[in-house]
Amino acid sequence: MKLMLHVAPGIVRQPLIASVILETKALVNIERASIDAVSGEIVLEVPVEKSQEVMDAFERRGVKVVPLENPVIRDENECVHCGGCVSICPTGTFRFEDWRVVADSGKCIQCGACIVACPQRALNLVTK
Repeated sequence: MKLMLHVAPGIVRQPLIASVILETKALVNIERASIDAVSGEIVLEVPVEKSQEVMDAFERRGVKVVPLENPVIRDENECVHCGGCVSICPTGTFRFEDWRVVADSGKCIQCGACIVACPQRALNLVTK
C-alpha cells in the first residue's frame, strides 16, 4: 500500500522513517521524496499487513499520513486517450489497452509528470 507523508516544520530534521522502521519492523520502499529545511512530502510503499501499524507510528510522531488507494484521478469526460501520460510516466502506470489508456494506480509515485503532459488536463493527483 502506498502512503503519502506530509512532514511539518519542526520535525522534518528528525529520523522519522528510520524510527518507524525500527518500531514496526516493516520493510518500506521510499518511492518519492521532496524534503527541504521546513517541510517534506514522501511517498512510501509499505506491506498491506503492516500499513495500519506504520500509519499509526507516523501519526504519533506528528506526520500527516494519507493512504493513496487511487493516487491519480482521471476525468473520463476530458480524457481523449492521446497517450501523453503513457509516454511520460517513469513507472509505467499508464498503458494502452484496446486503443484506450488504462492505469495501474499501484505503480504511481505521484511525481506529477502525467499531469503536466496531459493536454486535456484530465488528470489530477490525490493529495488529501
